[in-house]
Amino acid sequence: MENTLKKSRILCISFLTIIIFVMSILLPTPIPAFEKVFRNSLGMEFVLIPAGTFMMGSPENELNRDAAGKEIQHKVAISRLFYMQTTEVTLKQWRTLMGKKLFGKRKGTDDMPVVKVSWNDCMKFIKKLNALNEGEYRLPTEAEWEYACRAGSKTAYSWGNKIDCSKAMFSNNTRRSDDCILFVQSMKLKNNQPAPVKTYPPNAWGLYDMHGNVWEWCQDLYGDYSANAIIDPLGPDSGTMRVRRGGSWFFHDYQCRSANRAYAHPASRFRNTGFRLVGMELSD
Repeated sequence: MENTLKKSRILCISFLTIIIFVMSILLPTPIPAFEKVFRNSLGMEFVLIPAGTFMMGSPENELNRDAAGKEIQHKVAISRLFYMQTTEVTLKQWRTLMGKKLFGKRKGTDDMPVVKVSWNDCMKFIKKLNALNEGEYRLPTEAEWEYACRAGSKTAYSWGNKIDCSKAMFSNNTRRSDDCILFVQSMKLKNNQPAPVKTYPPNAWGLYDMHGNVWEWCQDLYGDYSANAIIDPLGPDSGTMRVRRGGSWFFHDYQCRSANRAYAHPASRFRNTGFRLVGMELSD
């Protein structure tokens, strides 16, 4: 009888352990901030992002939602933990690995995000970084990017449904979108360019400039979403354009929404586009 009770307890504990594990993967993880930080030899800082699920895309009533239906909401599961860089790759980090002259001169201070880098350029940077044997690095998938950007939120931006000039770098363009020109000047920053990384507040998961500053390349080819739930989506198998996310200093606030999508040819270089990395199996 006693052995039977022991076996029953063991089975119950095992069953509960499995349930807790499954729940931890399938439910959103409302973590306010992340304490597990990794820094590599280039000074790139990464925080650990938990596995979980979220609604990718935007609800039909979201202001300035893409009218073409490119943001259809669907449930996505991110099945494993990953590290995400807390900032966009900086000019110093780029120069340290790639040299000052490779792919043309890059102007700016060390803590500015590197721009005018194509998706193809990012692949070359990642290849050299991985050769240092400090972990496995890559661009984030589009799903990983939005999941990390939202940081557990369901609103248009990670902090709510409205944006202002104190929250992110956008509309800093004297010729096309100038809503934040005066505010940027009041912060002693320059117009018509991005801000140094970590100028604006991070989201709840410790990530800076997920909204605005510079567009960020993602791994995926661009394509329409599926309306069905999906685990670890990788984008379409074919296409010519690569995804960009996050909005930038160059244009308007609505492009900084968590669900907003953009794309460009992988050989394109823009003065408002950079990138950040994710890492797997990072260790000191």
